[in-house]
Amino acid sequence: MATIAVEQLKEFKGSDLADLCQGTEDAIQDGIGFNWVSPPVREVVESYWKGVLVVPERTLLVGRLDGNIVASIQLVRPSKSKETSAFAAVIEGHFVAPWARGHGLAKALLEAAEREAAKQGFSLLKLSVRATQSKAITLYRESDYIEWGVLPYHEFVNSSMVAGHYFYKKLKPLSELI
Repeated sequence: MATIAVEQLKEFKGSDLADLCQGTEDAIQDGIGFNWVSPPVREVVESYWKGVLVVPERTLLVGRLDGNIVASIQLVRPSKSKETSAFAAVIEGHFVAPWARGHGLAKALLEAAEREAAKQGFSLLKLSVRATQSKAITLYRESDYIEWGVLPYHEFVNSSMVAGHYFYKKLKPLSELI
């Protein structure tokens, strides 16, 4: 039986960066995105993840399967100059490598991000997802995210426009999420 775990990642140790890059590349190949149509060279993916760790407004949570990073989600806080939207954070980069799906990591990461957002004092989470990602859309709906709109021109993929679904969720008090 596989062992799963979710944790906040603050630094890369051992094979963490390589594992995260491989999972990202596989997810891009599977159509997940990260705003890429096909995986860029490894150095670009490595730079992306190294950058995530140094941006103060980002919290990176990773999912491990048998000790290896195979999934992630990012909690993005608004910049300090956005005083009127300081109550809301954004979910980005939520993925599970195709070969690691079916163990509950997507939901576990989403719930961990919700707990972390509540802990940081946010009362609302926002996210968007490509219309082609039907399993993610189902997960968000089943996790009580409210779909507030569809943008027909969300992303340009393989010479075609792809719609995006937009969601939000009001967070429960931290005491109910623990």
